[in-house]
Amino acid sequence: MTKRQTQSFPPGWDEERVRRVLAHYESQSEEEAVAEDEAAFEDPSQTTMEVPTELVPEIRKLIAQHASKA
Repeated sequence: MTKRQTQSFPPGWDEERVRRVLAHYESQSEEEAVAEDEAAFEDPSQTTMEVPTELVPEIRKLIAQHASKA
């Protein structure tokens, strides 16, 4: 008998939401996926940049703090 693993989801997420997101991406054609990616890069309210991996946890904290103020 094995121990049952407990799933941990970020705030606002649950198993159903994860399943819906997976279904969305698994059902996309390659062209649809490329179009979605390109649209994200064209959004003037967002910025894409490379950062050192070790800074990612701190950046996520800053984004969470910013989102909680909105």
